[in-house]
Amino acid sequence: MPKQTLTAAFCSAATCPTNAAKVVYWDTAVSGFTLEVRATGGKTYYLRYFDGHGKQRQHKIAKFNDITFAQAKKVATQLRSEVVLGGAPVARKQKRKAIPLYSELAAKHLEFARSHQRRPYNTEAVLRIHVTPRWGNMRLDEIKQEDVATWLAQKRDSGLSHSTVGKIRITLNRSFELAKRWRIPGAEINPVHGIPRPRYNNNRERFLTAAEARRLIDAAGRSANPQLRPIVQLLLLTGARKTELLTARWEHVDLVRKAWLIPDSKTGKPRYVPLSKAAVAVIEGLVRIPNCPWLLPNPEKLKPYYDIKRAWDTAREEAGLTGLRLHDLRHSAASFMINAGTDLYAVGRILGHAYHQSTMRYSHLADATLMAAVEAGAAGMAEVP
Repeated sequence: MPKQTLTAAFCSAATCPTNAAKVVYWDTAVSGFTLEVRATGGKTYYLRYFDGHGKQRQHKIAKFNDITFAQAKKVATQLRSEVVLGGAPVARKQKRKAIPLYSELAAKHLEFARSHQRRPYNTEAVLRIHVTPRWGNMRLDEIKQEDVATWLAQKRDSGLSHSTVGKIRITLNRSFELAKRWRIPGAEINPVHGIPRPRYNNNRERFLTAAEARRLIDAAGRSANPQLRPIVQLLLLTGARKTELLTARWEHVDLVRKAWLIPDSKTGKPRYVPLSKAAVAVIEGLVRIPNCPWLLPNPEKLKPYYDIKRAWDTAREEAGLTGLRLHDLRHSAASFMINAGTDLYAVGRILGHAYHQSTMRYSHLADATLMAAVEAGAAGMAEVP
C-alpha cells in the first residue's frame, strides 16, 4: 500500500511492479484518493473510505484515460467532503443503480393489469403505443413533471382526442402509483401529479332517426363481414355495449324467456337484457356453428371479433353517416325506447347503468316525449265543444 503524492506526471508514469497483479497508490494529500495500476497496464482512480458501520468502501471515480488527473482529484475531494459530512457515495451509487427503467415498471404494470382488470388490453395498448416508446429508456427519477406536461400537450396538439390523452395521462399516473405502493426506488415523486387537466366536454351524443337506422342496417347487410348486419341490429335493439355483444354466448341467451344474461358487464355486475320480438327474430336467424359457444363469432377463427372497425367504417360511409360511432347505436337504442314512452328508470336498467346520472343524459329526450303528450292532450281539448 505505497503512499505517494499523486500528480498528473506520476499517474501517467506509474507502473505495476513485476510479479504483481496490481498495485494501489494512496494519495497523501486527499485521504482515500487512490490510483490502482494493474499488470495489464490499466489504471483506475478510486476513493476509499469507511462507512458509518466501519466497513471499508470503494467508490470508482473513472478510468485513467477517461478523465484528466485534475478532474479525478476534484471529484475525489468532493466525495471526501461528502463522507466527512456523513454521506455514503457507494450507497448512493447503489441506490441509483437500483432505480429501474420505466420499461421495467411498464412490464410490471401490465402484469398487474392482466391479473386485476377484466379487460387489460386497453392498458396494454396505451402502454405499447404511447407511454413506453417515450419514457421506456429513462429511469423513473429522470421523468420530470415539466417534461410530462409538455408531452401531454404535444399529444393533444397531434390530433388525439381529449379522452385518449386522458387515458394516456391516467395510465402513466397509475404506473407511478403502483411503483410507490410496491416501494420501487425512484418513484417517490409522481411526475404526473400537479399537472393541470384541461376542462373539456367529452359527451358526444348522436341519435339516429328511424330512417338512418334502416339505411345503416341495409349498408351493413352488404358488408363483406357476414356478421355486421346482426351486430348492428342487436346493438340498436338491445342497447348493449359493443364488447358485451361481441362476447355473447349462446348459453346465456334464453329465447323462451326472451332474456339475455350478460354475466360480466362494465359495472362488474351481471344483468339481464330483455329481448324484443325483433331481437329474438335476429337471433333466431343466426347460424349456430357446432362446438362454437359464441353468438356472433368470426366465421373463420370461430372466436369473438376483437374489433369490426374496417367493416363498420365502410358501412357507415355507404349509409351517409360519417363520424357515427358504434357506441352511438347504444345512445340511439335509448332514444328509441324513450321516444316510445319508456321511462328513464327502465331505460337505465336495460342499459345497465350503475348510477342514475348516466341515464340522465337522455332526460331531454324524455322531456320531448312528455311535451308531445301534453300537446296531444291540448289538441284533444281544443276539439271539445
